Amino acid sequence: MENTNEKEVRLSEHFTLREMIQSGTALRLHIDNTPDAYAVECLRLLCRQVLEPLRRRFGVIRVTSGYRCLALNRAVGGAARSQHMRGQAADLHVSSPENGRKMFDYIRQNLVFDQLFLEHSKARRTWWIHVSYHPVTAKNRLTSSTIEV
Repeated sequence: MENTNEKEVRLSEHFTLREMIQSGTALRLHIDNTPDAYAVECLRLLCRQVLEPLRRRFGVIRVTSGYRCLALNRAVGGAARSQHMRGQAADLHVSSPENGRKMFDYIRQNLVFDQLFLEHSKARRTWWIHVSYHPVTAKNRLTSSTIEV
């Protein structure tokens, strides 16, 4: 998938493959963060089943981390078995704890997902939502309101 045009593939109405694989860390470290066909299909399902409904409800959503190849996942300190490496997870920027809570509650109450966390970094003073969708087992499996990192 080296071709730039292939990265412009629409995964859903509002999300492109490029958006789901972009990474400042990958660029800085010259890491090829190109997903395989399985990860692309998982990203497509994540976008259609979770991100599009969330966008319809809350407007534009900024994905801060989508797919991560093994090298990128290691570089950012991701979990060894992170669903990001299979294209099944995305981290979403939230502008405030209140907005994050609203988005978290909407996902939890209305959408099918595999993992859902509202996360906060005191050091960076940032909030984000981690949400995943597994193509086989998505069933509101694991939820947690807030994780401090």
